Amino acid sequence: MRASARLSVEIGSGGRSVVRELRSEAPITLVPRRTATASPDGTAVVHVVGSAATPVGGDRVDLRVRVGAGARLWLRGTAATVALPGQHGGPSRSTVHIEVEAGGLVDYLPEATVISARADHQAEMTVELGDGARARCRETLVLGRYGELPGRLTTTTRVVRSGTPLLRQRLDIGAQRLATSAGYLAGARVLATETVVWDRDPAEPTSGQWWSLVPLAAGGALATALGENAVTAHRRLAEAIGHHPAAQDLEARSW
Repeated sequence: MRASARLSVEIGSGGRSVVRELRSEAPITLVPRRTATASPDGTAVVHVVGSAATPVGGDRVDLRVRVGAGARLWLRGTAATVALPGQHGGPSRSTVHIEVEAGGLVDYLPEATVISARADHQAEMTVELGDGARARCRETLVLGRYGELPGRLTTTTRVVRSGTPLLRQRLDIGAQRLATSAGYLAGARVLATETVVWDRDPAEPTSGQWWSLVPLAAGGALATALGENAVTAHRRLAEAIGHHPAAQDLEARSW
């Protein structure tokens, strides 16, 4: 399967953020919230709905998002994604590319990705920010369905602001030689992370029981949490984000 989706948000009349371009292709369906029931502060709200089983081995899925200068977007998932092996072998691949122009904002909170047994999935997210742009992007990884070992997963995250790299991170899951290490995710089944680039950053690293919040060298912060299940991991992630100086702005809203 080959599929792509595009979303563009810009400032409209009255200062509200409006969807200017919306193009979906199964299995990625983008569903904007109606203006009458959208967020009270004029932020555009769009849900990412999976309209077919994906990613399956061999799939190539691409999502491209553009947020214009001064515009605001909340991009939300609706259900977990399950990476599955393909009939003919070969890895699946998903890419998310988000561009936020000067003074814009994106809040991207997809649901979890479950790495089923024998799956081989590659996920890549690139976030490019202009001057004064803000971003919050979450990734939740579940290592296998109940009672099974996970397949293979490679995730790559790149965040750039005004041409300056803020984060370059790669994570490999499912390699047996790593899983035998006592330090490999401490035996947890769920890893949740949030990359936050806001108008304020933590002054020092902070950590607690299986969570941490670390400022990045060139700006922004990375929150990380581990748990035996997604509920626990998200609770710990919320605790980490609660120590961010912009915690009140970052409070997750369900729209």
